[in-house]
Amino acid sequence: MLTRRILLALAPALVLTACGDDSTTPYLEFAGGGFVFNYRSANHFYGFVARQKKPVPEGSKIEVHFEVPGGEEVQVQDGRPGQLQYVFQTGNLRGIVKDHPYKVTLLVRDSSGRELARYERTFKTDVDQSSLPDKPLVVGPGYQAAPP
Repeated sequence: MLTRRILLALAPALVLTACGDDSTTPYLEFAGGGFVFNYRSANHFYGFVARQKKPVPEGSKIEVHFEVPGGEEVQVQDGRPGQLQYVFQTGNLRGIVKDHPYKVTLLVRDSSGRELARYERTFKTDVDQSSLPDKPLVVGPGYQAAPP
């Protein structure tokens, strides 16, 4: 009888403990991504999806630094506690090198700009820019060959 009373008394504390924020759980995780080479339109870019693992703080920013040929591309999105995923992709790229590890840094910043979390990953391609078309191969919705 005494142990039952103790368990009943501890039950709310156990439930509240389970609801606490686990500091080891990341805010975001990489959930896919890679290079896309659209031969039809001659567009070349890379990107990824970041899946939210725990709510980001209200007013936070999700900042991404893409390594691109010749420099870096930075993108920022508002963090939303209820948003399940964020999609990021570079603009059209030129000078892609086969098997080069292109680094992506994903940052979560609070409303004052302080870094809360940092995640990094690299993406590689098995296609070199020299093997990709410089102009669209087809035009229009019917896949008519592009004029010479």
